[in-house]
Amino acid sequence: MTTVHPGGCLCGAFAYELDGAPLSSSLCHCRSCRRASGAPTVGWLVVERERFRITSGELRTIRSSPSVTRGFCPRCGTPLTYVHDDNPGFVEFTTATLEQPDAFPPTHEIWLSEKIAWAPTDPTRRHFARETADEALRVFPQPSERSKP
Repeated sequence: MTTVHPGGCLCGAFAYELDGAPLSSSLCHCRSCRRASGAPTVGWLVVERERFRITSGELRTIRSSPSVTRGFCPRCGTPLTYVHDDNPGFVEFTTATLEQPDAFPPTHEIWLSEKIAWAPTDPTRRHFARETADEALRVFPQPSERSKP
């Protein structure tokens, strides 16, 4: 039986569900995520697109860079999703929008090359100076690899 993890925006107009556990959980230090959220870092979970289901409301999107589309609640502005053109089968969503974000703590930190100097890092996590689509796919096992013993 698959566990469903609900989440949503600040005002409650947008809600979603994640079926099962995410493939990856990271903390991003990049300038783009900082600007989109107004926070020094952003927690992201990665899932296969078919496991992320919108249950109410609408997702408004914006092209934040030539290959990235970010989704947010049009009513309250909560940042919700991130989709990279190089990985259209996957969706990332902000960890803190889950009803129980403690269930998926970050295992790695990305884009340390753009980190704010005073923002702390956790030495127990894996660290990446950047993260390309290829690196992201190496951080977590692909669906075919997850079923291997």
